[in-house]
Amino acid sequence: MNSANQRKPLGLSSLPNSITWFFIILLIIYVLHSSKIIFNKDQLQCSLSSSDISTKENLENIPLLSNNSSATINNNSNQEDHLEYIKPTRVAYRENTELKHIVFGIAASSNLWDQRKEYIKLWWRPGETRGAVWLDKEVKTSRNEGLPEIKISADTSQFEYTNRQGRRSALRISRVVSETLRLGVKDVRWFVMGDDDTVFVVENVVRVLSKYDHNQFYYIGSSSESHIQNIFFSYEMAYGGGGFAISYPLAKELEKMQDGCIQRYPGLYGSDDRMQACMAELGVPLTKETGFHQYDVYGNLLGLLGAHPVTPLVSLHHLDVVDPIFPKLNRVESLQHLFESVKQDSASIIQQSICYDKNRYWSISVSWGYVVQIIRGVISPRELEIPSRTFLNWYRKADYTAYAFNTRPVTKHPCQKPFIYYMSSTKYDEGRRQIIGVYHRYREPYPYCRWKMDSPEKINSIIVLKRPDSSRWQESPRRDCCRILPSKRSTNIYIWVGKCRTGEVNEL
Repeated sequence: MNSANQRKPLGLSSLPNSITWFFIILLIIYVLHSSKIIFNKDQLQCSLSSSDISTKENLENIPLLSNNSSATINNNSNQEDHLEYIKPTRVAYRENTELKHIVFGIAASSNLWDQRKEYIKLWWRPGETRGAVWLDKEVKTSRNEGLPEIKISADTSQFEYTNRQGRRSALRISRVVSETLRLGVKDVRWFVMGDDDTVFVVENVVRVLSKYDHNQFYYIGSSSESHIQNIFFSYEMAYGGGGFAISYPLAKELEKMQDGCIQRYPGLYGSDDRMQACMAELGVPLTKETGFHQYDVYGNLLGLLGAHPVTPLVSLHHLDVVDPIFPKLNRVESLQHLFESVKQDSASIIQQSICYDKNRYWSISVSWGYVVQIIRGVISPRELEIPSRTFLNWYRKADYTAYAFNTRPVTKHPCQKPFIYYMSSTKYDEGRRQIIGVYHRYREPYPYCRWKMDSPEKINSIIVLKRPDSSRWQESPRRDCCRILPSKRSTNIYIWVGKCRTGEVNEL
């Protein structure tokens, strides 16, 4: 008990010793840590000097070394993998994709060849475009017709086809990309699939595909205009008639597995849903580009072409189903007429501009190279950029809920029925360095109007002035602006169309 009473209590008397040891330990840790930093810094400086890299600029450029400067990096496999991963390849591929890097595979039928080949002649460029037409059997051909090489599709009788509403030709057409790949064409970046009643604007095909890295897996196209069609098939399917593009490495993967994939889907209807089924197995989603047009509609395309989305026009399909796009011309003649404007400025073809004649209270919509529409009254751009229902849906019904996009009635009031001016001629003025397009009024009956404002029926011609703008899609998409110019003749209107100025808007 005495020893217990003699034990010193732990209290404030021991606190100074504890604090002293705490600071001693802290000082030791600090010295060791500082020594490590100094040692590593010296080592880094030594490493840099041995590689002759001494400036901040060189340090920043290390991850972006080109092939010529790669000798400054040790030949270490881990380093090489790292450099390959961060190498900025996308920009390089965007800059030099050309028409020669694209191969077209065109699905055609021998029964319709004499008629459909006229569509192909419109856009095919012998000596420039590459590819082939794939037919079910031999057809008669003539020299110098300006057509692609004709190939006969392989036999597909070994594949099962159980869809009662479809045709077995879907099996043959679904293999067009793979069979085109097997032709062994050199220096290919993209395969573009289309039907024989599809017309391409090839410059815009190049513009759209140039946005993507062809070394990656890409499946590019667009959906149907019909909501019901997209439900029956898929909103994630590129509709084949409107055309779609597949990058070269994806085409190689598809070719390896496609025949087995086709065997797994005997009940599918067409070639394009078989293609999408194979893409789903490969895990590649659809990259949508709305310039590919299936046009699952009937009737007059004026409403759709007059309010085209702000994107390049890539393709037009179902040309045998819709009306000729220019009145008093047949289908082929209409497209030939449109391509007169395509030759002047393919990037701007069908692009919409909106402006207002504030003195006469008119709203004006310009679909460049195609049509100008004048409507009495002031209609907002938000409404004018919506297609008017000049067409019927795929089931020939005037059902505005059946479309996969917004639509509006042709007119809400009899006085607001549009006055239509179709492109009559177009030419390039070397002196002014601008395109001059003349648009003449389409004569048709109009309902009686009590409005006390000027009527566009007094206007016989509209002259649209524009400068070519081949690089417009290298910038962020924006609708062109238009301005009404002074005119000495009361029967004419002069309109300028082009890039919007800073701060310029479509004021009502």
